[in-house]
Amino acid sequence: MKKTELIISGTLTLDELEGSVQVEPEMEQRPLVFNAAHHGMRLDRALVDMVPEFSRSYLQQLIDLGRVWLNGRVLVKASHRVRAADTGLIELRPTPQSQAFKAEAMALDVVYVDAHLLVINKPAGLVVHPAPGNWAGTLMNGLLAYDAKAFDLPRAGIVHRLDKDTSGLMVVARTRSVMDALVRAIAAREVKRQYLAIGQGHWSGALRCVVDVAIGRDPVNRLRMAAVDLSLHPGKAARTDFDLLANADRACLVQCTLHTGRTHQIRVHMAKLAHPLAGDALYGGSMALGIQRQALHAYRLAFVHPVTGLAMDFSAVLPDDFSQALNPLGLKYNREIL
Repeated sequence: MKKTELIISGTLTLDELEGSVQVEPEMEQRPLVFNAAHHGMRLDRALVDMVPEFSRSYLQQLIDLGRVWLNGRVLVKASHRVRAADTGLIELRPTPQSQAFKAEAMALDVVYVDAHLLVINKPAGLVVHPAPGNWAGTLMNGLLAYDAKAFDLPRAGIVHRLDKDTSGLMVVARTRSVMDALVRAIAAREVKRQYLAIGQGHWSGALRCVVDVAIGRDPVNRLRMAAVDLSLHPGKAARTDFDLLANADRACLVQCTLHTGRTHQIRVHMAKLAHPLAGDALYGGSMALGIQRQALHAYRLAFVHPVTGLAMDFSAVLPDDFSQALNPLGLKYNREIL
């Protein structure tokens, strides 16, 4: 399948070109007077009633930024309980989150496109959704530049995600009906997602194995996910099938088939097998195996087109950093056996 690279051209304003004018964000200061109906209510919930044209999420952002005053003092806790006759002020201004939904020109590796959906080969290093620390320069911003109709869709039509440092294929909807259909198909496990992974260490188990272990937030390190016992910790069921493709003394090449799509699922399950991904320092993978990010690539994506009913099956070649790590480790990749 021919790979097409689309480069979306952006337009700079005169001020942006000259870099000489700093424009202050527009803001509005609105007085607040709480009444008996608000007594004992959380601040964020009371603000929804007082400023109904804005979402609770946006109002929470303003609280976090210190833009809400109550009885003469700044409040930064959304959980603060207000009292009848409390008075204050809220400063309505753009937040990083509220400005994240904007178009940004970027090169997109579009593998397939029609009027209903597109399939993208995401490079490692590209964040999918805006989030703290990455409010701009994400795939979502690029999709908004690619197609203005994406502004009408939640998350610009993105129906599943890849970690920032995971490369590979993603399907994106271009209409709301197709987006809903793809979400249902993923939930029903009708979308086939397969990955290639370089695991640390010599594979010593069966050539094919299944890890059916729930995943939840690591109770010790909240920055990680972990395999958890649902009787002791919150989490969700997760299943991954693993097939050994090549083996060597220091590493193994594995095909991973997702049945669920939990956060960091393959990374957690590979660590559970005592084969953390090469380059995945968060889960114990070595940075000395020739790759500087987790060695995980979403190489195959297959699904039934929600509109045409045709079977769609896409594959993506290995990125350079992944393929260049194989030979020094004694691993060989043969696409014909997959």
